[in-house]
This record gives sequence, C-alpha cells and structure tokens, in this order.
Amino acid sequence: MAAYAYAIPLRTRFRGITVREGVLMHGPHGWGEFSPFLDYGSEASARWLAACREATDEGWPAPVRTSVSVNVTVPAVGPERAQAIVRASGGCRTAKVKVGEPGQSSGDDLDRVQAVRDALGPGGAVRVDANGAWDVERAVRMIRLLDRAGLQYVEQPCRSLAELAAVRRRVDVPVAADEAVRLAADPTRIVGLRAAADIVVLKVQPLGGVRRALRVAEAAGLPAVVSSALETSVGLAAGVALAAALPELPYACGLGTARLLADDPVVDPLVPVNGEIPVRRPAIDAVRLTRCRPADPERTRWWLRRVAETHREMVRPAEPVEEQACQ
Repeated sequence: MAAYAYAIPLRTRFRGITVREGVLMHGPHGWGEFSPFLDYGSEASARWLAACREATDEGWPAPVRTSVSVNVTVPAVGPERAQAIVRASGGCRTAKVKVGEPGQSSGDDLDRVQAVRDALGPGGAVRVDANGAWDVERAVRMIRLLDRAGLQYVEQPCRSLAELAAVRRRVDVPVAADEAVRLAADPTRIVGLRAAADIVVLKVQPLGGVRRALRVAEAAGLPAVVSSALETSVGLAAGVALAAALPELPYACGLGTARLLADDPVVDPLVPVNGEIPVRRPAIDAVRLTRCRPADPERTRWWLRRVAETHREMVRPAEPVEEQACQ
C-alpha cells in the first residue's frame, strides 16, 4: 500500500498547533487519511488507522443525499479576523466558534461570538465549542452570557458526561457531546448519554470509520452533527460520506474546515459553495501531494513508524469493555 506523509501549515493556530500532519494512503478503494494528533498514543490512534483502512480497503456506504450543509469553523481569533473568516466561508449560514481557549478571557469569547453573530446577521445560526474547558459553574455562567448572541447549541462545555448532565439541567441552550463520546472506551455503549446531551457529534477518524460512526449514531439515539478532525480533503471526504449516509441530518455539519489549511493535496478541495459541500471523493493531485510532504525526510520516517506501531496495537487482543454510565 502506498503511503505519503504530509505536513501542511495552518492559516490560523488551531487546537494549539500551527502545522497539521498525517499520512495519506492508497488502496484498492481509493485514498484514506491517518492523522491522529501528536499527543495521541498508539491505542487511541488505532481507531484513526481503522478509519483510514476502511477508506482504502472497503469504501463507504451508499449516500442518501447528494450534498451536505456545513458550518464555518471560527478559531480563537480576534473579532475582526472572526468576521473575515465568516465572510470568506463560501456562503455558510452556520458558524461554530471556538471558546475557552487557554490564555484568553471570557471577554475574548464574548467579543468573538458577537462578531460572528454580526457577520451572519440575525438569520444565521451560531454554535460554540469549548472542548471541555470549563467546570460546571463556569460553563453555566458562560453559556448564559454567550447566549445573548443567540446560540443554537453549546458543544462539550465540560469534560465528563456527569458534568454535561449537570450543565444541561441548568441552561436553556441545547448541549452537544463530542469528546465525552469519542474518547469513551466503547462509544456505542454509553449509558445515560441522553441525560447529558441533546446532540451527538460524530468524527469519522476518532470513531474508527464511517460504519462504526453510524453504529455510534444509532446507539446514541440523538440528532447527529458530523464534524472534521482538521483533516485534508482526503479525510474530509470520509466525513462527507458519513453525513451523506445518516438517515436524518437536521443540523449543518462541521466539515467546512479545508480553508483552515494553507494547502491541500487534492485537485478540487472540499470547500463550501453556498454553504454546502457535494458528496464526492476528490482526486489526489501529484504536484500538490509532493508540495504537502514534510521538508525533513526524518518526519516522513517518523510517521511511517507511527503507522506501523498503531497497526500492531490494532491486532493486539482487546481487553473486555464495560458499559460507561453517566454518574
């Protein structure tokens, strides 16, 4: 199987990184992406490799729609930059705004969210994502303040399901669960999720592939939003395939993130047009792929070793898993 490491600068610092790295692989069913973040060990990365192998070796389920409505993702930037990102989003009428960034204040969050609301106008939808940064009391306080701009929902305000449930009981804004689901030992067997969340966020790589993500959605029994893990258009295509295969898709999906990368290895990147992405699998461009490869050959060797280590983790016998309960 052909494998190519990539290292692509980000246009704006995101999730604490300035360069997105990973591996693109080619198999009988096309290209797949393996791009777990650098702080993920082999065990956590195994699902990411499973998703890549599904793309290369099996392909994806048949779609039930031809396009997917998407949101624009606004990193933890200043108000002017936030508005510029919304206006250059390709017609997105929904925005997901990052909040709770380390080193920033509540005032920074409020200013950013209000700037996004102003850019979208009253008819747009604004959602915020704290990535589990708050405790319950701070979450309740911040959600009430941020809701002055009118929130569609708040994603992962706290880390645990128990904390999400406590927040949900005290605010009027719907709560979405992301990390609390995808970081669980078995995301298909989470007891009490419906007491903690109104919406489940699905990411193909962290969940182990499109088919496994569909099983997670079915087990959750909640409206689903498909989101990216800051991938190239190769990885985004898997997210689009998941969104296209879901029986119902009531919300715009967080798949409009290709513009956060300074480059893309495909001919025609998956970027929004009139707020939507067509259901398709973009073709790799050989020149772009070469341009996206790491400048240091040792970085390529490091990533290929990581693939091998993760593969060994995948074939290791699994430990028994008990259901996780919301306390």
